[in-house]
Amino acid sequence: MEGKWLIADRDLNEREGLKWLLKGSPIPVTNIFLAGDYQEFVVIFEKELPDVVLMELDMISREDWPAFRELMQIYDPILMLTSAEATFEKARLAIDMQALDLMIKPFSTTKIKSAYQKAYRKLTINSPKNGNHHLSAFRDLSYESLFISHDSDTEFCHMAALQTENIETISTLYSFLSEYPFKDIRGIFPLSDMVILLFKETCANIKEQCQKAMRRWEEEFSDPMAVVIHLGKTTAMTLHEKYLETRKMLKFTYYKGYRQVVEFEFLPDWVHIDPFLTPQEQRDWVDMLAAMDTEKIKKWLYDEFLKPQGPFPDPGFVRIRLTSILAQIRRYMKTYHLDEDSTFEQEYRQIFHSILYDTVLYRTVQNLILFIQKIFHGAESSIRNFKQDPIERGIAYMEENFSNSQLRLEDVAQYVDRNPSYFSHLLASKTGSNFTEVLAGIRMKEAKRLLTETNKPVKEIAILAGFQNANYFSRMFKENTGMSPREFRIHKLGKGSV
Repeated sequence: MEGKWLIADRDLNEREGLKWLLKGSPIPVTNIFLAGDYQEFVVIFEKELPDVVLMELDMISREDWPAFRELMQIYDPILMLTSAEATFEKARLAIDMQALDLMIKPFSTTKIKSAYQKAYRKLTINSPKNGNHHLSAFRDLSYESLFISHDSDTEFCHMAALQTENIETISTLYSFLSEYPFKDIRGIFPLSDMVILLFKETCANIKEQCQKAMRRWEEEFSDPMAVVIHLGKTTAMTLHEKYLETRKMLKFTYYKGYRQVVEFEFLPDWVHIDPFLTPQEQRDWVDMLAAMDTEKIKKWLYDEFLKPQGPFPDPGFVRIRLTSILAQIRRYMKTYHLDEDSTFEQEYRQIFHSILYDTVLYRTVQNLILFIQKIFHGAESSIRNFKQDPIERGIAYMEENFSNSQLRLEDVAQYVDRNPSYFSHLLASKTGSNFTEVLAGIRMKEAKRLLTETNKPVKEIAILAGFQNANYFSRMFKENTGMSPREFRIHKLGKGSV
C-alpha cells in the first residue's frame, strides 16, 4: 500500500529535504504533500486525508492545539512529529498524541529513513486487508484514565503490562508493540518504565498473543521481557485501579525473573518480614564470616531469599535486609583493612548498587556470594601479610598491651623477634613516628574514648590508658588536644558525643 504522505514544516529547506529523502527511499509512494504553516496543513489534510503525517510540533500554536488533537483523533493518521526543542514537554505531547516517533532537529539521515520505514510498516499492517486498526475506534481511552480514578471511568477490558530489563529500550518497545498485529486491542500506552496494553474483555487468547510478541521481541532485540496480565473479573474496577494492581503485580518479576508471562485474577498480598537482622542473626553472620564458612553462608542466603514459592515479601523490605547483611560484611572488610584496597572497595560499591537497583533477586544474591568469596581470599592474604610484617604485628601488640605503663620498645621488639634498634628504624620508616609517639597516640585515642563514652574519673582513665599518674596524663593530654581531660569531656558532652 502506497498511501498519502503529508509533510508539514515551516522551513522550506527542511520540507524539501524530507520530501527528497522519502522519494529516494525504497518506500513505494507517489502522493507527497507539503505544508508551510498550520493553516495550509489543515486545508491540505481535510482535502487529501493523508495516511501518514510528518508534522513540526513547533508550528502548532497553543490556540490551535485542541483542534489539531481533534483532527488527529477523528482521522487517525500515522503521526510522526518533529521539534527543535529536546524538552520533556515536547516528549509529553508526542506521547499524548501516541505519535509513532518524535525526531529532534537537526535531523540525521539515518534517523529519518528509519522513521519512514517504521511508518511504512505500520501503514502496511493497518491497511484494510489486515483488518487491524489498533486504536482508531478507541481514542476515547486516555492516559488520564490510568492515573486518575473516576467513578464513571469503568472500562470492561483486560490489561497487560510489558517491561524490558533494559529500561532504556521502552521507546523502542512501544514502537514494536504499535506495529505488532495484536487482535482485540483497545489501547497502547507507553510509560517511563513499561508499556500498558488494553484488550477487549472478550479477548480469549491474551496470554498466547503476549507470548508470541515476547518471543519476536527477544529474537529481534535480545532484551529480556516480563509480561503481567490482569484478568480480574471485577467489572466495577476502574482502569486506574487495574493499573495500580498490574504495576504491583509486575514487582513479582523481582522474584520470578524475566522471559515469562504471568496471568492473575486477584492480587496476592505481600508477607510481612522484619527488614533488619535480629541480634541473633547478626551474631550468626559474625560467626560465619569469622569462620570463612562459604557453604553455610550460601545456604543461609538461599533459604532466606530464593524460596521457589510464595508468599513473597515486599521487594523494598528485601533490599533493606540485604543492606543489613552488607553492613556485617563491611565490618568484616574493615577488620582486615580490605576497605583500603581500591579493588575491593569498587566491588563493594557495585554490590551495594546491585542490592538497591537490580531487577532480579537471584542475580543480587549470586553477586553477593561471589563477592564474599573474594573478600575471604583477601582476608586470608591479609592474614599472611600480617604475619610476615613485623611492624603490623608490633603495632597490634602495642594496641593490646598499651594499658601496661611499663611497656617498652624492647618488649615489642622481642615479641616480633627483631633487634630493638632495627625494629625502631622499621617503625619510623613505615609510620613516620618513633616508638614513644606511636604508643602515646594509641593511649591518647583510648583516653578520649573513655572520656566520651564512660563516666569514669580522670585518675582512673589515666591508669586504664597506660599512663603512670594522672598529672602526667593531664599534661600530655593538654599538649595533644589543647584542653584538659575535663574540658575535653565537657566539650564533647556539649556536642552530644556520648
